[in-house]
Amino acid sequence: MAIQVQGNSGAIADVDGTSFRALRTAARPLDTGALGHFRYGGFTGILPAALGANSEIFQFRWADPTRLCVVRKVRVSAAVATTFFAAGVPVQLDLVKATAWSAAGSGGTNINVGTNLRKRTSMSISLVVSNDMRIATTAALGAGTKTLEGLSLSALVAAGPITGALDGTIIDAGTVLWESEVGDGEHPLILTTNEGFVVRSVAVPATGTWMVAFTVDWAEIATY
Repeated sequence: MAIQVQGNSGAIADVDGTSFRALRTAARPLDTGALGHFRYGGFTGILPAALGANSEIFQFRWADPTRLCVVRKVRVSAAVATTFFAAGVPVQLDLVKATAWSAAGSGGTNINVGTNLRKRTSMSISLVVSNDMRIATTAALGAGTKTLEGLSLSALVAAGPITGALDGTIIDAGTVLWESEVGDGEHPLILTTNEGFVVRSVAVPATGTWMVAFTVDWAEIATY
């Protein structure tokens, strides 16, 4: 017996081919209703190699009391700045979830989103408010008041170039630090009130200077 599937518009769903009869579908972005989709890209300042262990260099806090933040992608790249590294430990970065984040961090550059970063101008402005997204300049960020999970959600290790004969790349452009393939059944990182994530410089060689670039893609939604 044939079964018909009717969509919201009244159209009947169709299938392709004569063998597998795969249902025809069209991928669409997450429906955020009256909220929206956003993306940020930015650079640290010139960081010293002598940052302490587990120094926070990027912070993203979600403080809205009723809506949710869906973190879809975090990408990172890094390169030597003015001075190559000395031989030593490799460069190590990680991404850690934070909870009970009741006071924003400090230092670095406060990314005041305002009316920026919307993927479509008609979308609502972001619920990420001033002081809730920060990127380091020349030193580690102040932690604020929060609880970091004891294990990393994601981690990267990369060589620290030690000679000018190399091209200075530490982490290639566009390297994925966090990504949820929702279409493959993966669950995204969902942030509720006073949750967030930080990216830390876990360890770097003893000398040298470097810069890091971040791209963060997220959606804001009432329910998920």
